[in-house]
Amino acid sequence: MNEEEKQDIIEKVTVLLKEIPSSLDVVQKGGNRDKRFRYLARHMVEKGIEKDALIVSENGKGIAILFKTSKKDNNIWKDLWAQLGLVLNVTGIKNAYQIIKTQKYIEKQRPQEGEYLYCWFWGILKDSRGADTQVGKEMKDEFYRRAKEYNLPLYAETRMRKNSLVYQKFGFELFHEWAHPSGDTMYFLRYDPPKE
Repeated sequence: MNEEEKQDIIEKVTVLLKEIPSSLDVVQKGGNRDKRFRYLARHMVEKGIEKDALIVSENGKGIAILFKTSKKDNNIWKDLWAQLGLVLNVTGIKNAYQIIKTQKYIEKQRPQEGEYLYCWFWGILKDSRGADTQVGKEMKDEFYRRAKEYNLPLYAETRMRKNSLVYQKFGFELFHEWAHPSGDTMYFLRYDPPKE
């Protein structure tokens, strides 16, 4: 991927982040909020590239970050500089405590032992959305291909009910609902690849 392609993906992720309730919560209000969303998008895309987790649909309008991970990978010291950069450039110090508290609860819903796939981000630009669109199907198929290849369950969460229903239509199981501090309901979903 060249720098121009990377910048294009960062711009698209920036647009998508502005529609996601969790992003709207964590990105500090006021000041140059656009710049904060762009910083977060850059951080996410670069981390996705670094971990070979970035998935981009053929037409470039669907983007996901799907990590192969485990509880052991959640080491705050390992990513301390990146975390500090996010606090200073995205969340602000006031937001950081609530974000950490919420994140701890969310992480407890994922496997505490062994590896799994985690969908950190999945967005499709407005003109390519819908459960039956080619982009959605293409991305779902890639998620399932990876789950089957690694023989690992796939976890995701969302605060958007319609997204939860799309995940379920695609074969994910809703295994937990949580009254998120924002007042929304957070939906926790899992997909288990078929056993051979």
